[in-house]
Amino acid sequence: MTTLMPTTFFGHGNPMNALSRNVYTDDWASIGKSIPRPRAVLAVSAHWYIPACAVTANPAPRTIHDFGGFLRELYEVTYPAPGSPELARQVKDLLSPAAARFDETWGLDHGTWTVLTHVFPKADIPVVQLSIDERQPPMFHYQMGKRLATLREEGVLVIGSGNIVHNLHTYAWGDRRIQTFDWAVRFEQKGQDFILEGDDAQVVFYQNLGRDAMLAVPTPDHYLPLLYMLGLRKENEQISFPVPGVDGGSISMLAVQMG
Repeated sequence: MTTLMPTTFFGHGNPMNALSRNVYTDDWASIGKSIPRPRAVLAVSAHWYIPACAVTANPAPRTIHDFGGFLRELYEVTYPAPGSPELARQVKDLLSPAAARFDETWGLDHGTWTVLTHVFPKADIPVVQLSIDERQPPMFHYQMGKRLATLREEGVLVIGSGNIVHNLHTYAWGDRRIQTFDWAVRFEQKGQDFILEGDDAQVVFYQNLGRDAMLAVPTPDHYLPLLYMLGLRKENEQISFPVPGVDGGSISMLAVQMG
């Protein structure tokens, strides 16, 4: 009998989490230990947000340090996981009629490797990234997730990496004592409720949720990976939130796991 892989959306937060040992990274490590070992990982990261649908086809993807102003040690971190041109071809075929293209110039950006450094620290599982096409509306991304659902039956762990609430304008850098903003609490809680109720339409059309949505999701890049994961969900599948918390008052670290 084929084991159905879970699928997980990670709130990745600050890139320094790659070097940190904290409640979030401990929970990421626990997730890696609790799930079946996948044959490969397909990652949808907030940080590959481009006007195209692309999938990495590199046999050895590079570690991308796509940020600035952090400690030198962070730029020295590498995550030397192999790629999988075979999985890239499979993803491209599954996404049809969407016109996905192969890309050998991108690699693993920090939305992917800062999390996987803790989930699979040996970096011995092939990783492929799928871009987020910035030209498309939220429903497109939800439907893309549905097209990828069969991968879960073939030993592929599909992950999303972003943040349900992601407002850097109000983020308190380095201040762990700040209280979470009321609008962030409300929006995150609504999202959890809708997910548990199976009301995907409310999550997809989040812009209808008023001022809280405008503050929680000022740009869609960090939110859209969640929609891929919802599209991958099986009917009546168990939902859990293995990583809770809000960092700096306005960055949700919530993880959502199906299965």
